[in-house]
Amino acid sequence: MKIRKVAVNNRKKAFEVTTSDKRTLPYPYARLERAPEPSDPLDEVFVDAELAEEAFTYRLASGHEGTVHLEQVLDYNRDPDYLRDLTVYELTLQARERVERSDLSKREIIRRLGTSATQFYRLLDPTNYRKSIGQLIALLEILDCEVELVVRERTGDGRSRS
Repeated sequence: MKIRKVAVNNRKKAFEVTTSDKRTLPYPYARLERAPEPSDPLDEVFVDAELAEEAFTYRLASGHEGTVHLEQVLDYNRDPDYLRDLTVYELTLQARERVERSDLSKREIIRRLGTSATQFYRLLDPTNYRKSIGQLIALLEILDCEVELVVRERTGDGRSRS
């Protein structure tokens, strides 16, 4: 996904980021390393081509410059696709680590999964997001791991309650 456009909305004190899938997502100034102020307003904001259009850069009148990556915008907006990919990535890293430590041979793991060697190696590829969480959980179960998903209500500040 790429950033197609970034606009400034001083009334809302936020950037409005338009993505390649035509969604417009807000990103508040309060999340910036250094937020614009009346004494140091925004001078320029642009989609950063040097970062493959996956980030935007802003410059304040004082010369301070900062960059915001698209992942920060998606995380702030709790984008479901981004959160799913993040979960798949974390489960993949755990599975890779557990496979390396396991006494089971890879051939035995593949047999127990009831899949092909190619599919097994796709499961262990952290750059492949076209796998299901269910497949990863099945792999982790074969490796004698207990996978527990926790669902909590968020508080008003966006943090989870214990």
